[in-house]
Amino acid sequence: MSNENVSIEALGEIFRQHQTFAVMSHMRPDGDAIGSQLGLGLALEAMGKTVFYWNEDGLPENLEFLPCSEKIAQPPAEAPVIDVAIALDTATKVRLGENNLAAAAKASLWVNIDHHISNPRYGDVNYVDATSPATGQIVYDIITALGMPLPDGARDAIYVAVSTDTGSFQYDSTTARTYRMAADLVDRGLAVGEINAKTYDSHPFRRIELMRALLNTLELTCEGKLAHWQMLDQWRIDMDLKPEDSEGLIDMIRAIRGVQVAVFFEELPDGKIRVSMRSKDRSVNVCDIAAEFGGGGHALAAGIRMAGPMASAKELVLQAIQRVL
Repeated sequence: MSNENVSIEALGEIFRQHQTFAVMSHMRPDGDAIGSQLGLGLALEAMGKTVFYWNEDGLPENLEFLPCSEKIAQPPAEAPVIDVAIALDTATKVRLGENNLAAAAKASLWVNIDHHISNPRYGDVNYVDATSPATGQIVYDIITALGMPLPDGARDAIYVAVSTDTGSFQYDSTTARTYRMAADLVDRGLAVGEINAKTYDSHPFRRIELMRALLNTLELTCEGKLAHWQMLDQWRIDMDLKPEDSEGLIDMIRAIRGVQVAVFFEELPDGKIRVSMRSKDRSVNVCDIAAEFGGGGHALAAGIRMAGPMASAKELVLQAIQRVL
């Protein structure tokens, strides 16, 4: 295990030398997780490789529109023989989930490709670029640098990966290279209007019901600099919610004028509390705040899983943010 990044050429050697790959991403996968899996996996398949696509929680309903997304499966109970396990967009190995780790147990080589600054480089081979706005952009860089095939399904998946992780190319992590990548994908036949409509304009009604309930819990404190709301596990049952239904809703309260930090508290079925934090101000590093509670992520977007109950978890996290504000 090495803390140094390998070269893209070294990754290319691994792709060439081995035949069977498992591409995996973190639990409760988002667009960047699934998009990166499909982007790299479909490119490897186009090279004639055998690829398994595993996610502990399977494919979210809101990403079913992606071509070849039916390839994403929950890991098998029996570990198959694979040459290389590739973890994508996963800041710590445990975030892959126990079943994924068990299914990949026979891999002779672990590759870790990610963009989280907190990633401890847990692979045998690591390629972590914290300057990249999305793991999907790293996958694109690898595919194009190596001259790997880029099938249409991979093209669409990479676009959705980067679009969703940059807030539709709005966050300041977005670089000129990100736009050049998007332009290249359009040159390769990406239907921008169509894919954006499927990504952003096709929500189930239950998501809007959730938003209505969340807005009723919204609080502004610290002279309007801190916005937070909470979701109870009972709502999940009452509204028949899926994990992806809350994806991106925090951006709504992040967008309030004057707010510097937005926080989403979610009660999980096991009684733990999932905390999502967004900062609009470089002077407030939410990754550092998350780290106090064993979480991590990025300077402007980070998360925690902590012990409940909701009231005590909220108090601890809000106090930590208020100290910084």
